[in-house]
Amino acid sequence: MRLSFLLVLILPVAAQSTREMNDINWMEFRELVPSKINTVLLPTGTLEAHGVANNGADNTAPVAIARKLAQELNAMIAPAVNYGITGSLDAYAGSMTISEKAYRAYLGDILEGLAKQGFKNIIVINGHGGPQTAVLNELAEQTGRAHQVRTLVVNWWSYCSDVTLKIFGEDGGHAGWNENAMIQAIDKKLVHPERYSDALATARPAAGSWSAYPFPSSIILYQPGQGYVKFDQAKADQYFAAVTEKTGKLIKETIAKWDQAGLFVH
Repeated sequence: MRLSFLLVLILPVAAQSTREMNDINWMEFRELVPSKINTVLLPTGTLEAHGVANNGADNTAPVAIARKLAQELNAMIAPAVNYGITGSLDAYAGSMTISEKAYRAYLGDILEGLAKQGFKNIIVINGHGGPQTAVLNELAEQTGRAHQVRTLVVNWWSYCSDVTLKIFGEDGGHAGWNENAMIQAIDKKLVHPERYSDALATARPAAGSWSAYPFPSSIILYQPGQGYVKFDQAKADQYFAAVTEKTGKLIKETIAKWDQAGLFVH
């Protein structure tokens, strides 16, 4: 009798087929959310040129981070929002941009939908900067206030800038060594070393110094002379592991502090 009772407790967890909202059955979802899973990871990015990495690098990285952390965080993974506010690289082949007005409306509805599904913790893992970050921060706060849910937006490359310095010994860049290494660790087929040259990179201009559209390079170094791409697989794997570990720690600590403070505990 006791063994049968234990099996009943274990079976719902063992029967869970996936943590991907895109792939899960609605009945299974209903059984899991929010009674067993109340955290969701939402990857966001865009399509834009990334030197010798894939145009969807800003999507590839946050999706991989979410998949790596979902089990550890007991979280579901929402389908990635693959189109974003690209900016000055939207003229490059294969790059696309969404107007801020359309992006605000679309992302706002997605966040609201996740809250209505019963998720208490909505974690946006963002892979693209510029104006998109400010919009995400604003929308996440609005959703949290309106629906009494807890929201966190993490820009992985910025939050893990210290990891970049530790592993590579220098700063990185957009499609620079750090971001390229992230993609190399996830799927090396998405990186093309044979197409690389340092001449493909340009240092980011100092504030107020100059501006160009389209930006003359899709590899944009954060510091002059730093971040040129090197294709070191060992460092790439080390970087991915360290980024996911630090990002996961932030999410866990933030949720623990929300809980400790009794914020929006339903």
